Amino acid sequence: MKKFSDAIKIAILGSGPNRIGQGIEFDYCCVHASLALREEGYKSIMINCNPETVSTDYDTSNTLYFEPLTIEDVLNIIAKERPSGVIVQFGGQTPLTIALPLKMAGIKILGTTPESIDIAEDREKFQLFLKKFGLKQAPGGIAFNPQHAAQISENIGYPVLVRPSYVLGGRAMEIVYDKDSLYEFVRTAVEISGKKGVLIDKFLEDAIEVDVDAICDGETCVIGGVLEHIEEAGIHSGDSAMIMPPYSLSPDIIKEIKTQTKKIAIALEVKGLINIQFAVKNKDIYILEVNPRASRSIPFVSKAINIPLAKLATKIMVGFNLKQIHFTEEITPGYFCAKESVFPFNRFPGTDCVLGPEMKSTGEVMGIDESFEMAYAKSQIAAGQRLPLKGNIFISVRDRDKPAIVDIAKDFQQMGFTLLTSTGTGKFLSEREINVIVIQKISEGRPNIIDYIKNRQVSLIINTPSGKKPRRDILSTRRFAVEHGIPLITTISGARATKMAIKKLKTNTLTVSSLQTYYSQFETK
Repeated sequence: MKKFSDAIKIAILGSGPNRIGQGIEFDYCCVHASLALREEGYKSIMINCNPETVSTDYDTSNTLYFEPLTIEDVLNIIAKERPSGVIVQFGGQTPLTIALPLKMAGIKILGTTPESIDIAEDREKFQLFLKKFGLKQAPGGIAFNPQHAAQISENIGYPVLVRPSYVLGGRAMEIVYDKDSLYEFVRTAVEISGKKGVLIDKFLEDAIEVDVDAICDGETCVIGGVLEHIEEAGIHSGDSAMIMPPYSLSPDIIKEIKTQTKKIAIALEVKGLINIQFAVKNKDIYILEVNPRASRSIPFVSKAINIPLAKLATKIMVGFNLKQIHFTEEITPGYFCAKESVFPFNRFPGTDCVLGPEMKSTGEVMGIDESFEMAYAKSQIAAGQRLPLKGNIFISVRDRDKPAIVDIAKDFQQMGFTLLTSTGTGKFLSEREINVIVIQKISEGRPNIIDYIKNRQVSLIINTPSGKKPRRDILSTRRFAVEHGIPLITTISGARATKMAIKKLKTNTLTVSSLQTYYSQFETK
């Protein structure tokens, strides 16, 4: 091994200031990159500007530059240090935005090329890339002004997903249900995207979203993990609860998702990590997004399979292949791992806690068990959602969710829960022979749902948004639920998973074991 004084220098671009939309998971990847470089005898230069992260600890890298991640600052550091290459894959969206300018300035980018990164990030190039390989994507188009966006939306039909290019944490992404709302959201998105334009996609309602993390050396791709989202497509992947391995997808669907992942990774000549987000609807597989970089789920997947993916990816970037680092076959855990997000809603009074395409979470937790239900239950408890085993459940859902809530409500009633409802939901459930107690709206008098929450007479709230701006009483209900620590579910899929977890908790004892115990006691395949 080379001595550090004589070693080749490699710079790592971090994720910048920690803020909502920029997860600490990227810092984990940067630290692992520095450790991997040290193992191989390289000198690491960390460029980051957050005092609260491990990557900026004085002993993590050989050299630390506490500077902003702008093209000017990074070029100044590179001119002084003269590294042999720069790693941009581990800092999330922030370093990717300057990857192409760095390449144009003559800087060597290690791993996946900036041109391949740009194909995945530029919406128009991405559409052409998918079309070339015969892969499905929701119909859509690129708009540069509100009028053009309205024309595209009318052609493909509402609801639509409005997305700028090169954004952090889903910033300015919105699911839009009508023309009036579209104009408002597109103006904001155009300001952020500039010349890149805004992508208008047909929103796939009731689709199952899937995240795949993989590692590739340019010629061979190995799947790190396939994660099924609990929430339906449309919730930001940083906010959605996820299960690994998938619990409801068919083996054929999972196999095809893996095949498409490998095809894309090799076609883009990825060297390092890649994350792809899919949507599955009626056995059709759509590609939502391709990220040729580390994702927020890399630490979670790495812990689930006991393989340090970021470390291995770093070694690929400096010249190793998958065979040389002894990772050539996918590892599927013999247990379920559940990822749940942690939100700061209780620290921001007055904010609406409904999840959407713009990221709101500030952390995550992990639950592990032999069964999906218990793994999910553990993740909820760890995230601060104390799932009740008895009491009153308040249910108020939008019209299109009413048929789906029937079986969930029946199961809760059979478990001994009393059902409280809003007027519309209560009428729908009563007509299907489900016993409910209808609670008055806030505007209708008292006692209303706020009184029940204040008096600790509600154990769980299921409230799905209508898609448009919420009414005042619905907003108040969600806000009071968070302020009083009452578990709040805002999606049907989340309600279904919560019901399954509660049912399991009522008949099974909660057990806790270390990660190492799961690694040693449960077989992987």
